[in-house]
Amino acid sequence: MAKQYAEIDLAPMIDHSLLSPWATPEQVEQWCAEADLYGFAAVCVAPCYVKQAVEDLHQKSPQVCTVIGFPTGTQTSSTKLYEAQEAAEHGATELDVVINLGAVKTGNHDLIHQEIANIHQETGLVIKAILETTVLNPAEKRLAAEICMDAGAQFLKTSTGWHGGATVDDVRLLRELSRDRVRIKASGGIRTAAQAYELVLAGATRIGTSQGLALLKQAKQLDQVGG
Repeated sequence: MAKQYAEIDLAPMIDHSLLSPWATPEQVEQWCAEADLYGFAAVCVAPCYVKQAVEDLHQKSPQVCTVIGFPTGTQTSSTKLYEAQEAAEHGATELDVVINLGAVKTGNHDLIHQEIANIHQETGLVIKAILETTVLNPAEKRLAAEICMDAGAQFLKTSTGWHGGATVDDVRLLRELSRDRVRIKASGGIRTAAQAYELVLAGATRIGTSQGLALLKQAKQLDQVGG
């Protein structure tokens, strides 16, 4: 297993996330600097910090990601669309969109599809549909995944982190369902390099975490042990 880990470069897969309600502009600046220094895929910040993150990462490689309908997904469709359009206007390039879980539970397929499709069509940005897999049964996970892919999502994301987090089984299921049509983002509760490695081996291509630096430090230690 150590050999498999050694073949994985975590840094380009990490969405360096700062979604605490009490995050400060100084922390956003720090997260952006770290993402640039370590070559993370993106910085994921709250909508109110998109403009700052875009400025902080100007002409640098990490993408600017924000969340839409976070963390419950229960906002109206028009509110989610406005939030997404505003994020796009402010320079975000990726949107992590929480789907309406009540609509999943009640079989309101049209609402789920419409929300993702409208955001995709109106912004043209990369959409990561957050399924909140920990609160869905297997049939609901399959249904939600198929609807979101059909609506134009480029990623299926496991969780917000507010109701549990990513599991290897859920990532493996989403990979199986996607049949390589979209990518998989594992997020929520990922605090160790070993967790991240197992999620990548299961099929994740992005890792959403606020512990990016700790993961890289642990990864280096695991590599040294394995070597």
